[in-house]
Amino acid sequence: MRLGSSMAGIAVVAVALACTGCSNQHGDLLRFLKENEHSVTATEYRVGIPDAIGISAPRVLEIDGAGQTIGPDGKISLRLLGDVSVVDQTPREIGAKLEELLQPYYEDPKVQVVVTAYASKKYYVFGEVGMPGPQIYTGRDSVIDALALAKPTFVAWRSRVEVIRPAPDPEDRVKIMVDLDKMMQTGDMRMNVLLEPGDIVWVPPTPLGWIGHRIREVLHPFMPVVEAYRFPATLMDTQDEYENRSED
Repeated sequence: MRLGSSMAGIAVVAVALACTGCSNQHGDLLRFLKENEHSVTATEYRVGIPDAIGISAPRVLEIDGAGQTIGPDGKISLRLLGDVSVVDQTPREIGAKLEELLQPYYEDPKVQVVVTAYASKKYYVFGEVGMPGPQIYTGRDSVIDALALAKPTFVAWRSRVEVIRPAPDPEDRVKIMVDLDKMMQTGDMRMNVLLEPGDIVWVPPTPLGWIGHRIREVLHPFMPVVEAYRFPATLMDTQDEYENRSED
């Protein structure tokens, strides 16, 4: 009876903790979406160290087809042009810069630049997922993209996924709740927001999953003893199975 009451109490606490901060959801969502009103595409991604870029310039044989990794100094090194600073610039801006530098050598050079390897920026996924930790940010990563890569576990509370945008000032910190189940069931993608570098996606456990984790924590000190008692029985079962198979 006492154990049942304790379990019920734990469940109430779990639900209460999950609902903490729900009143701020609407305001944070408006702030979150306002910060993402601009179109985020691969061409607007700002390169950093050690991203890699590819250059296409059919009229400029010296650099056409060149692939470059941005060095620790934020520069790439090209034939004819030497070292060129490109860090924190978009592919479009880098292309325009190279065209300007080529003006003394070529008439109307055309240069296109694409990012071939994203490595400088990351977002993070934690909680009930199979692959937690940092993920490479490409400039087009949505919540669904992040979760598809991280693979939520069977105890993941998919209807209460949190997306957190950290900030040095706690007042500027933004957090929204995303219902992944609803998006998958209804096809309503309005909450499938684009992520920014440094964002944190937190996948909490369901209330029962949370209870299961707490029970495992309580039982953890006793697990070596339990395993010690289980091992002889497991060994005997294995031996019996082996002997039965040998007789067959």
